[in-house]
Amino acid sequence: MDSSHSTKETGDIPIPITEPKSSKKTPPVTAVSRWKKAFAAKKTAHQPPVSRWKRALGILDFILRICAIATTLAAATAMGTTNQQLPFFTQFFQFKADYTDLPAFTFFVIGNAMAAAYLVLSLPFSIVCIVRPHIIGARLMLLVFDTIAVPLITAAASAAASIVYLAHNGNSNANWVAICQQFDDFCQRVSGAVVASYIGALILVLLVIVSAVALRRK
Repeated sequence: MDSSHSTKETGDIPIPITEPKSSKKTPPVTAVSRWKKAFAAKKTAHQPPVSRWKRALGILDFILRICAIATTLAAATAMGTTNQQLPFFTQFFQFKADYTDLPAFTFFVIGNAMAAAYLVLSLPFSIVCIVRPHIIGARLMLLVFDTIAVPLITAAASAAASIVYLAHNGNSNANWVAICQQFDDFCQRVSGAVVASYIGALILVLLVIVSAVALRRK
């Protein structure tokens, strides 16, 4: 009796059973990250290279601004330092020509100097447009102020050009004689300043076109 009871009891002893581990394994983090990078690279490859075009336009804008600074500053300096005094004079009168004698030349110096100062101040914004090609605020601001600078320089150059024309040819109807036969150095300098100012105005027109194209491309 006792032996059978003990055997029965020993048969009822629970045996711990361990469940097999799942064969499924989570993908490693490195593989997931590589897959995401490959997908992002594939997605980027199908996108149009608009940012490259805008960055190229930004670099062109910066180079044109440097050229515009050189031309407008050269025009203002050449006109502002122009004066000539003839070797012959009388006791009460000296034959001298200076840019301050004519308001058109004074306006020319002020207009080109203001344009050169603005172009220098606009260089940091042009650099921002290179670093961040998709920025709109800085590009729009440059477009507005470039558009304002174009008529300023054009008006200054046109006013000075009319005086230079009279200095070279005179006007018989108004009894204005040509003075360039006597003040040849003066006329050469003011003529060169006017040409440089017109070149600066042309560069500013190109800057307006570049900014407009950069804003239209999305």
